[in-house]
Amino acid sequence: MATPKNDKNKNGWISHGLVAENRRARFDYEIGETLEAGIVLTGTEVKSLRLGKAQIAESYASPEKGELWLINAHIPEYLQANRFNHVEKRPRKLLVSKKQLARLDQEVSRAGNTIVPLKLFFNDQGRAKLLIGLGKGKKNYDKRATSRDRDWNRDKARIMKEGGRG
Repeated sequence: MATPKNDKNKNGWISHGLVAENRRARFDYEIGETLEAGIVLTGTEVKSLRLGKAQIAESYASPEKGELWLINAHIPEYLQANRFNHVEKRPRKLLVSKKQLARLDQEVSRAGNTIVPLKLFFNDQGRAKLLIGLGKGKKNYDKRATSRDRDWNRDKARIMKEGGRG
């Protein structure tokens, strides 16, 4: 699923597109399957997201009491809302089907698996969505191998661009 980059209109609001991305997740976790989940937000949270301000780098999703919750995601206060603002790091409910929740709960109960948020975006209908992935934590040697492969691919692309003149 390819989400476009931020589509900001003239007053700086994002109508649809990427709001936040967890770039570190694919480095720290081996991501298996991904799933698009809806997210329950208040009005000021949506307005803050439309300004493009959110951080999901240190967050995770947890199945608790028959529901899926996004924990530790930071959506800053919307400054124009004064006393009706939201709590910045409150747990937020994720919307998935019962079948998907049961499968995710079963996978998390296995050793080493966790539900990692990958991207927070607005879809074409303007609804906030969260792309979550089922991840298994990488060991340090796996991370070094990932870094080495990425560096080699970058060098290889540069060499090919120069015409192989090394």
